[in-house]
Formats: sequence, C-alpha cells, structure tokens
Amino acid sequence: MDISKFQNKLRCICNNDVVFEIINEIECDYGSHVVVQCPHCEELFTVDKKCSAFQNIFELLKNNPELLSEQEKLDYMSNSYLF
Repeated sequence: MDISKFQNKLRCICNNDVVFEIINEIECDYGSHVVVQCPHCEELFTVDKKCSAFQNIFELLKNNPELLSEQEKLDYMSNSYLF
C-alpha cells in the first residue's frame, strides 16, 4: 500500500480533517507494523495488516471511502493476524 496517501488531508474518526503522521515501525505482541497516527486525537491505525492492538484502517474508510482500492482492501484483510 502506498502510505503517501495519508499525507493528504483525510477525515479521521474524531471527525477532524488531518494529515496523518506516519510511524514506520511500531511493535505489538505479534510483530511490527506500519501505522498512521491522527495528530488531533492521537489514535493509531495499522496500514499494513489488521491487528487488535490498533485501530483498523477500515474505520478510516467510513469517512474516506476512496482511500483504498478494492485490491488494497483484500490485501489488508488477507495479511491480518488470525485471532
């Protein structure tokens, strides 16, 4: 996924239009992730795979439906941890 798209203004779940901060590596119990963080509410969203330790990128899709292509959505879900 091209994470540069998070450098454009997007609507966060806190209903603010923000440019997300990119964190290239953050660890959870299962490995490391690329995440984006809202500078307003400071919520973290994984952009590489779904993980219960962070918000799901699909929460951002509710306010930004054109953020990901159908293929990117499939890739995100197929690369998720099994819980």
